[in-house]
Amino acid sequence: MNDLITTLNDALWGYVLIFALVGCGLWFTWRLRFVQFRMVGEMFRLLTDSAVDTVKSQTGTSPQEGRRKHISSFQAFAVSVATRVGTGNLAGVATAIAVGGPGAVFWMWVIALIGSATAFVESTLAQLFKQPHKDSFIGGPAYYIQRGLHQRWMAVLFAVLITITFGLSYNSIQSNTICGAMQQAFGWPPLAVGTVLALLGLVIVFGGIHRIAQVSAVLVPLMAVGYMLLALVIIVMNIGLIPHVLKVIVLDAFGIQQIAGGGIGATMMHGVKRGLFSNEAGEGSAPNVAATATVSHPVKQGLIQALGVFTDTLLVCSSTAFIILLSGLYSTPGLNGIALTQSALQSEVGTAGPVFVAVAILLFAFSSIIGNYYYGEANIRFITHDTRVITLYRVCSAGLMVLFGAFASLELVWSLGDLCMALLTACNLVAIVLLGRYAFRLLDDYRSQQRRGVREPTFHRSQLPELEADLTSWEQ
Repeated sequence: MNDLITTLNDALWGYVLIFALVGCGLWFTWRLRFVQFRMVGEMFRLLTDSAVDTVKSQTGTSPQEGRRKHISSFQAFAVSVATRVGTGNLAGVATAIAVGGPGAVFWMWVIALIGSATAFVESTLAQLFKQPHKDSFIGGPAYYIQRGLHQRWMAVLFAVLITITFGLSYNSIQSNTICGAMQQAFGWPPLAVGTVLALLGLVIVFGGIHRIAQVSAVLVPLMAVGYMLLALVIIVMNIGLIPHVLKVIVLDAFGIQQIAGGGIGATMMHGVKRGLFSNEAGEGSAPNVAATATVSHPVKQGLIQALGVFTDTLLVCSSTAFIILLSGLYSTPGLNGIALTQSALQSEVGTAGPVFVAVAILLFAFSSIIGNYYYGEANIRFITHDTRVITLYRVCSAGLMVLFGAFASLELVWSLGDLCMALLTACNLVAIVLLGRYAFRLLDDYRSQQRRGVREPTFHRSQLPELEADLTSWEQ
């Protein structure tokens, strides 16, 4: 089973999907005239953009109404970063380094720098084709495929793939990582931890104990900040070694100096895969969150989500990478995944390191289990509202796949995740390449308004007459 999945992964990731990701990123970067670099200042300015002000300027709605019903750019940004920061940052980076060598970190940086242009395109499209839904908006690749390409079958295919990838496969990765961390830190048996996780997850997804989800929404950002601060302290303590670490990363990235990986191909493949798992640029997941924001122009949320890619990979993933490389443990045989991150921290801060990581990964990964579940449910509801299908999905997502992750091997759950991620990403890349011209036109319009002195550019669906009938969430 594992050999078959590995073969399929090698076929998809053996340069084909890597070239597609890098090629799309470079194409979008060129066509958007390096938007992810030249508009960084605008990205940070937009973090303060208020949904209340946007609604008032567009519709005259009162501030009270705006606060009750609308999601700001920053709120959507925070949600997307919260779903990104987790297993990929702590365990995924460790796996990339252990298998692909230190040079994998370089390719993680590359995919983040050029992938942020891809993130801009997919999130701008999600905003453009979003639909009204209850108290906010709903959207994502399934919606822009159906309304932009008018290909219902492809939209359904994407919805099925993201449900399998996030709701099922990724949840087994989260569970596997939590169980591994708890066993490393406290010696708790994985099956017992997995059973508790599954029961707790089922209680939450079936509508109970909402307070757990609310508490984790507060604790996860705090834990992320704490992890960043701890990483910063470790880097400062070893500041003299940083030039050497950077040299090792660059030399290994191009196969000049092999330390822990195979050749340049393996190094690149593992760096791109783990970078994509972490920052999700081009994968089609972040647009589901980006579509919920209330903004005056689709480009605003595209810029916000591009910033999220930088935040995730260049800050959080790099922190983990430096901790591991400074420890020198990355070439230890049999040490991989979350256990490598825990051991690296233990070598720097003592026995408190593994415990800190165990608690952090519990919060990160459990919140991701819930978030992954909702990605799947939202896309199932795009296909059908049959309660039997949704109930079956809940049992599989929060129950069976969490249990599966508890006793499955690290290699198996990550291989399954990579295969699902490859299929999902391929589907989304086809869609955004075909629809990318609308993101280009929107950015040109946004910049044109700014050059005319308009501080807060606005979009009206009449600006794209060929799509006017499909853009029901925008004023005429």
